[in-house]
Amino acid sequence: MKLILGIAVAVALSIGSASAQTKWDLPAGYPPGNFHSKNLVQFADDVKAATQGKLQITVHPGASLFKVPEIKRAVQTGQAQIGELLMVVLENEDAFFGIDNVPFLATSFTEAKKLWSVTRPGVEKRLAAQGMHVLYAVAWPPQGFYSPKPLEKIEDLKGLKFRSYGASADRFGELSGMQVTTIQAAELGQAFATGRVNSMISSGATGYDTKLWEFVKHFYDVQAWLPKNMIIVNDKAWSGLDAATRDAVTKAAATAETRGWAESERLTNFYLDEFRKNGMTAGPPSPALKDGFKKIGEELMKDWLKRAGPDGQAAIDAFRKG
Repeated sequence: MKLILGIAVAVALSIGSASAQTKWDLPAGYPPGNFHSKNLVQFADDVKAATQGKLQITVHPGASLFKVPEIKRAVQTGQAQIGELLMVVLENEDAFFGIDNVPFLATSFTEAKKLWSVTRPGVEKRLAAQGMHVLYAVAWPPQGFYSPKPLEKIEDLKGLKFRSYGASADRFGELSGMQVTTIQAAELGQAFATGRVNSMISSGATGYDTKLWEFVKHFYDVQAWLPKNMIIVNDKAWSGLDAATRDAVTKAAATAETRGWAESERLTNFYLDEFRKNGMTAGPPSPALKDGFKKIGEELMKDWLKRAGPDGQAAIDAFRKG
């Protein structure tokens, strides 16, 4: 009888422990070896440790669960409780999300951090209205231009097959006279290998992850902008956590944000060195090419402000206030 009672108690305790445990899925669009993905795994480990296993987050990198453009909707509808996505992919639904990709607005990590502090309230307000909570965001290294041929002036871009990942990049390609195709990060290697695209503007991290030196030989360190990945949570899932668990997640998120920005900055020059080691030319653009990029940037700024309206102008003004 005592043995049966002991077994019953053990089973009850086991059931109680299982019911107290919460499991979340975190879809992400970038390879497991990407610094963003590694940071997510560390964040999940930190949450598990801080909550003593009460909340367990499983990271699904490489668009293995949802592609980047699908992640926001997946989190909003509860198909995933938490997710990471490139903020600018939401620009088509609201131009405010595209402020990251306004060329030459924020071109350094210091400026990008300031831009995030200025725009975060607006981003949070927009996502909160759709049932989501923002945890943190981490910038990519500065964006440069990948080309299959040497470039001396902006006119040299005409006719290139350009990979885009958002509305602003689309417009950049069009103004440069390139043929624009939208390709997600998980499909980049195949797109370059098959010739669907042969150029793009992106960070050193993206080129390194896809070994782009196998397809293009020139990287121009334009430092046009620093887009951000943000981590968002379904509000119902967030509200379902007890206060102590929410506090633990918030602290882990703040740590992940600081760690991610530092790692992005540390890796910037590493990627350029790796390009050179693998036979690419990697350096600044010529003065003429840089001027051409900036002229296009001015046009894109005007275009973005028209679409973003008063909120966009207010964000730009706040950012420029020293």
